Amino acid sequence: MNIQFPSDLTVGAIQKSFLYKLNRALHRDFGYFFAAMTLIYALSGIALNHRKDWNPNYIIERTEHQVKIPDDLKTNEKSAVETILKQIGQEENYRKYYFPSSGELKIFMKGGGSVAVNLVSGKLLFENLKKRPIFYEVNFLHYNPGKLWMWFSDFFCVALILLAISGLFILKGKNGITCRGAWLTAAGIIVPIVFLMMYY
Repeated sequence: MNIQFPSDLTVGAIQKSFLYKLNRALHRDFGYFFAAMTLIYALSGIALNHRKDWNPNYIIERTEHQVKIPDDLKTNEKSAVETILKQIGQEENYRKYYFPSSGELKIFMKGGGSVAVNLVSGKLLFENLKKRPIFYEVNFLHYNPGKLWMWFSDFFCVALILLAISGLFILKGKNGITCRGAWLTAAGIIVPIVFLMMYY
């Protein structure tokens, strides 16, 4: 019985096919596993890019009120502050207060809001902060809340590198890295270089 060993060309083809299938499998599985992480960092990235235009974490609601200033404000500050806040239903929602000037009272609320009171006119401006849905949570994670999350996000960054590299070799032929893909990849490299030259 004659045993035929595969030629070098056949072995090379088998190895190439194995690497191609492994590349596709890694790209597919990392893509599935890190789909949520990609959305988290994409959404938070958009939010933080425009932080000069809006508050990415909070919705700020400003309301004006007319309140009566207690007569014992100077002698019984804490009670007077609570009396003022009671008029807008926030008497148990403050952390601390101070007087920026003799005619002004500033109160800091739990959750990050604030109250500014004109002690002469009785005009009160209440700034209430509400967590912006979805964006608050994704930004919280983007800011790296703990060590375990840091290591997981580092792993995600490494996975992004692998996804980028493996993605280059997913397609073959005219749409692959040797043809159309090469031009698109080159364009993707040139764009950040141009912006770097513009802003650096």
